[in-house]
Amino acid sequence: MQLFNTAEAASYLRLKERKLYELVSEGAIPCTKITGKWLFPKAELDHWLVRSLTRPEGFTSIEPMPIVGGSHDPLLEWALRESGSGLATLPEGSEAGLARFVTGELIAAAIHLHALEDPEADANVAALQQKSAFHDVVLIGFVRREQGLVVAAGNPLKLGSVSDIAKRRVRVASRPAGAGAQLLLLSLLHQAKLNIAQLNIVSPPCPTGPDIAQAIRSGRADCGVATRSVANAVGLDFVPLMWEQFDLVMHRRDYFRPPLQTFFTFLHTPAMQARAKELGGYDLSSAGQVRYAP
Repeated sequence: MQLFNTAEAASYLRLKERKLYELVSEGAIPCTKITGKWLFPKAELDHWLVRSLTRPEGFTSIEPMPIVGGSHDPLLEWALRESGSGLATLPEGSEAGLARFVTGELIAAAIHLHALEDPEADANVAALQQKSAFHDVVLIGFVRREQGLVVAAGNPLKLGSVSDIAKRRVRVASRPAGAGAQLLLLSLLHQAKLNIAQLNIVSPPCPTGPDIAQAIRSGRADCGVATRSVANAVGLDFVPLMWEQFDLVMHRRDYFRPPLQTFFTFLHTPAMQARAKELGGYDLSSAGQVRYAP
């Protein structure tokens, strides 16, 4: 593997070293730090350059996999299948999905990010604005979703907030680090002047919202943060906490291609409206809207 130091990488990319350091600080360029020095694999820089190319009409590019990664959502999973888009899903959490998207492994990533200081801030847009790696993307609204505490049927422990789950030391099913629901939990705890160490977290983490529900149904946990649709699907109770924006991020060129256009067209059908109503906890007013396009 050929490695460049900072000066060599800047020369190779025809950038000033100061600009290269800016890209490093933003996490926008592939690099690694060894014994205090930044190193840049040439192969990774070449891949990064190819992914950033603007190509003339008719020029064939390397295509990403037809997969929508990132956060899991029952309505999204259903809509991708029923729309006939041919797109698969890989639910790993919002931040993990964004990481795969940046490396070109996905055609789109589903995200619902939350800032620590304010759970209701528009963190999806903010995340794309902060990194130059997202200069050629578009953020499309999917839904607004109702998030809250999923609890046992009848809410026998009478839980009503994150303060309750901390003070009463109930067993909490959590999501992996970087998952949107976990970011929301951290933000709500911060707002309540609490921290994750004050919770009675059960192991292992739950990969998706339905896994949170299963942990509660099996008696392994007393509650967890997930959407109303997750609770409704398995007959559990739901303590509403807030509504959040759930979006899809993709490259501009992919937005206009048949798979995603087929999917976005489906969002405005009666079948989509009926399914969202059936699952519960969805607002489709932002479906298909361009929320950010630098």
